[in-house]
Amino acid sequence: MSPAHAVLDRMRSVLPTQRILATMGRSPRKDLLAGLTVAIVALPLALGFGISSGAGAEAGLATAVVAGALAAVFGGSNLQVSGPTGAMTVVLVPIVARYGTDGVLTVGLLAGIILIALALARAGRWMAYVPVPVVEGFTVGIAGVIALQQVPGALGVRKPEGGNPAVVAARAVREYAAAPHWAALGVALAVAVVMLIGVRLCPSLPFSLIAVVAATVVTNLADLPVATIGYLPAGLPAPSLGFLDLSAVPALLPSAFTVAALAALESLMSATAADAMSVSERHDSDRELFGQGLANLAAPLFGGVAATGAIARTAVNVRSGAVSRLAALVHAAALAVIVFAVAPLVAGIPLAALAGVLIATAVRMVEVGSLRAIARTGRGEAAVLLLTAAATLAFDLVTAVVVGLLVSGVLALAAVAKAARVEQVPLHGDLPPASGREVPPSDDHHNEEQALLDEHIVAYRIDGPLLFAAAHRFLLELTESAMVKVVILRMSRVSAIDASGATVLGDAVTKLQRRGTLVLMSGIRDEHHRPLDALGTLDKLHADGHVFATTPDAISYARTHLHGQAVPSDQNLTTTGASRVAETAERPR
Repeated sequence: MSPAHAVLDRMRSVLPTQRILATMGRSPRKDLLAGLTVAIVALPLALGFGISSGAGAEAGLATAVVAGALAAVFGGSNLQVSGPTGAMTVVLVPIVARYGTDGVLTVGLLAGIILIALALARAGRWMAYVPVPVVEGFTVGIAGVIALQQVPGALGVRKPEGGNPAVVAARAVREYAAAPHWAALGVALAVAVVMLIGVRLCPSLPFSLIAVVAATVVTNLADLPVATIGYLPAGLPAPSLGFLDLSAVPALLPSAFTVAALAALESLMSATAADAMSVSERHDSDRELFGQGLANLAAPLFGGVAATGAIARTAVNVRSGAVSRLAALVHAAALAVIVFAVAPLVAGIPLAALAGVLIATAVRMVEVGSLRAIARTGRGEAAVLLLTAAATLAFDLVTAVVVGLLVSGVLALAAVAKAARVEQVPLHGDLPPASGREVPPSDDHHNEEQALLDEHIVAYRIDGPLLFAAAHRFLLELTESAMVKVVILRMSRVSAIDASGATVLGDAVTKLQRRGTLVLMSGIRDEHHRPLDALGTLDKLHADGHVFATTPDAISYARTHLHGQAVPSDQNLTTTGASRVAETAERPR
């Protein structure tokens, strides 16, 4: 098959099928109600995240409409709702500050191309390997960044210069302290309190919209000195590539990869959450990446910013009774009607009210129960969570995820090292049953075992993975054993061997041999011969006929060797060991 045909086949596999699209007619009434409910919840969030990103309220609305519709049709989840999110806002703010609005639109378009490429490369399955403490850690960090970003708006002061949200928030507090005024702060706190208390008392009501409408009415009637959103265009702009500057693409590529990675991770997390909240839904990871890629490819053409699957809006969609992706389409259509019909009313919303919405959203992002559960699992998991959250606040999301993954990897390797162990084991179970003796079996076993020890024959069983993380500890334990004449290494319970493990195993054998100890091996699994053979770890043992299929064969050989008798070649050597005697040169000891 030619590369072109392979790409076409892969493209067909991520496009929505007729069966998927047919599900939108299953229960249109439920989907209509769910979509309208989500639109009511999404309106203040879209406005707030658009303003918070630095691209403007109209960019947030355009993203919710265009990206929400395309991701609904082409995505891999029937219940996912997409649009601007707080996590994406955290990434977009420094891009807007450095490259301006045109730069952030270009980054969104490039991220869309990257997401489509990831979908075609079947990369969706790899997103499931991000550890839970890392996910929870950057969620906490994102919540902190979102809250800090709202401090200037909540205080009613001009946003100070700076890239770090904590520094910007501190400067805003100093400016407010120099000339305090209560109007904006009162509006922000009132909206946040109404949302946080209301969602506990009656989760089915859209308290974010209720609080924003009430704040808008009160500030206009009382003529309070608070800044408002201001002019909004009545409708979406015509699609255009006027923002695209090809000469800036190389400089923007790192940011585009960051945005694409976040969009992939957050969207697949949201789709997984939707599956967990539903009964029979299961998302397609690669198709979801493809849908998000198309959404991010198209949204900048209409002035929108990068989008992802939104966990909060998806949860509202599922809990409101959504049955198919028609609900997400209705959500996008309802927001489009708002853009075209009531833009002047939306323009009067106080910025402080939207700041209150996002502060409450940040508070609700932190699941205290999940944090406590992770903390109870161990100090290592808690450390990963805290480091990821701190790195998110201090640096950026990609740095935070890298830090979290590295620390998680180190802890996982430490756990692997602890899982592997070497222990001396009794050999009487591998001896043939005694006959003609008038002693109890237990005494017989004891006598046989003592006889073996008297002959200085011991066995060590290696359990678990013999990888680089555990290999050196294994070498130390084995070579510090008591002086014996014969050591039998039982390999049947080794679960995995890598190059480091094979090398250290060879070193341990060599050190024992230099001490005059006869080393025998038994029970090597077929799949472990490749690393051992590739490094020549067992070449000399094979040449000497010291590798056996079973432990009883090794015991028999050891006794024969110690008693100075000839060794029957057909009884003790494995087929592999016997065949290699003639063809493998003996190494010097």
